[in-house]
Amino acid sequence: MYKVLITDPLSDQGIEKLLQAEDVQVVRKTGLSPDELQLEIETADALMVRSQTRVTAELIEKARRLKVIARAGVGVDNIDVPAATRKGIVVVNAPDGNTISTAEHTFAMLISLSRNIPQAYRSLLAGEWRRKDFVGVELNKKTLSIIGLGRIGAELAKRAKAFRMNVVAYDPYLSDERAEKLGVKKASFEEAVAAGDYISVHTPLTKETRHLINRDTFALMKDGVRILNCARGGIIDEEALYEAIQSGKVAGAALDVFEQEPPGDHPLLTLPQVIATPHLGASTVEAQENVAIDVSEEVLHILRGEPFKNAVNLPSIPAELQQKLQPYQELAEKLGQFVAQITKGAPKNITVTYAGEVTKLDISPLTRTILKGALSHHLSDVNYVNAPHLAQQRGVQMLEQKASNSHGFTQLIKVEVETNQETRSATGTLLNGLGTRIIKIDEYPVDVTPEGHLLFIQHLDQPGAIGRVGTILGNQGVNIATMQVGRQTIGGQAIMVLRIDKPVTQEVIDTLKQMNEIQSVTEIDL
Repeated sequence: MYKVLITDPLSDQGIEKLLQAEDVQVVRKTGLSPDELQLEIETADALMVRSQTRVTAELIEKARRLKVIARAGVGVDNIDVPAATRKGIVVVNAPDGNTISTAEHTFAMLISLSRNIPQAYRSLLAGEWRRKDFVGVELNKKTLSIIGLGRIGAELAKRAKAFRMNVVAYDPYLSDERAEKLGVKKASFEEAVAAGDYISVHTPLTKETRHLINRDTFALMKDGVRILNCARGGIIDEEALYEAIQSGKVAGAALDVFEQEPPGDHPLLTLPQVIATPHLGASTVEAQENVAIDVSEEVLHILRGEPFKNAVNLPSIPAELQQKLQPYQELAEKLGQFVAQITKGAPKNITVTYAGEVTKLDISPLTRTILKGALSHHLSDVNYVNAPHLAQQRGVQMLEQKASNSHGFTQLIKVEVETNQETRSATGTLLNGLGTRIIKIDEYPVDVTPEGHLLFIQHLDQPGAIGRVGTILGNQGVNIATMQVGRQTIGGQAIMVLRIDKPVTQEVIDTLKQMNEIQSVTEIDL
């Protein structure tokens, strides 16, 4: 009999499967003091919470039988995930349960923004009857550009199509087949931004997507565009949005999220063109039940030793295997990250080839690690467990193979990524006493330490090219720690990889690209 401790309010409907399970004892105790919670956790096999309970490292340390901590929601900010991982406890959440609620909320905001509903309502409550002041616009035949066509973006597209809107979508993983199935026009980011009468963002918040919508982006948009953000605060540069509304470039904005929450005395909230809600995307009865249902199922799977998918940390690996794999883990993840960053387009096929001593081990954890590294360039919240599931959702095929020839190295790992635009690869090894190395990029031999800030430059092998690159970086105060150059023929195609002490500005990259010999410059962060 497994003890499932629930310390935050969850509905009977949400935990019905747990209540009906013959091998589960459900203990519901809310409002516990820290001391009471520590006493209860000692005998629990599973802990289910929402946002009220703080699952600290101290609490986790008291758990003697705990196998899983389940958060009935998306975020896990109230759970010390590293502490749980160190103790071999799986942490799961419910990323899918609020999909419909958030999509519906976004569409409700879209309609409200178009017809000035909140503004008109406030006016009416003030005793006014100002019909001429609240003339709106129709959605019919307007273009909605969706930035990020994941679960929520796809549901929003369906609703927009029902209102006879034209839908343009940008997503690095969007295939032609999926775009056709959803009835949307696939576009580049710049094309999508330029086409929209409405632009709604639905990307995760990552380093790459922070301030994705900024002053430069607003300059590409139509005059009178309307902006929506019901995803994550920080995707839109709020200061730039304020300026764009003030200038008349943006006709209005609908915001459910902010960079700082609660937003307090925010300048955007002083503008009559802005409507806002306090992060209500997932705040429906159905969504709260759905997330409870989702994590209840995950808890049962984990307790019974069955496959599960929504873990946010790494499940336990046998200690003996973990010890043998540990030297390869960093190399595997760095290879995945590196190839994803040098490859244009979203991955379609990822092929991992192992050679040498590593082939004698169970390499499936390493393959998951590579996949996590490759996907994390475009997605947030990717972990070692859910990476295969996320890849399957996006049509990314993963092939794992072993080769007999290690080309003189003790072990080799080669990662090849194929997109709809190109195929790139990187091969790495472990050097005794020197750690991880990338020894080949595509067919160019190199010796690169995969860490820190890197510049990957494709160029023609011409005299003086390397010196001019160094001069440009030196003039901008960028110090080069190491430089590796690879070529196959004199005067032909070549690459250089520079490890630098700090990130470079876009201005530096643009200056490098102006050199005649240089074909591309890619900044890589490992």
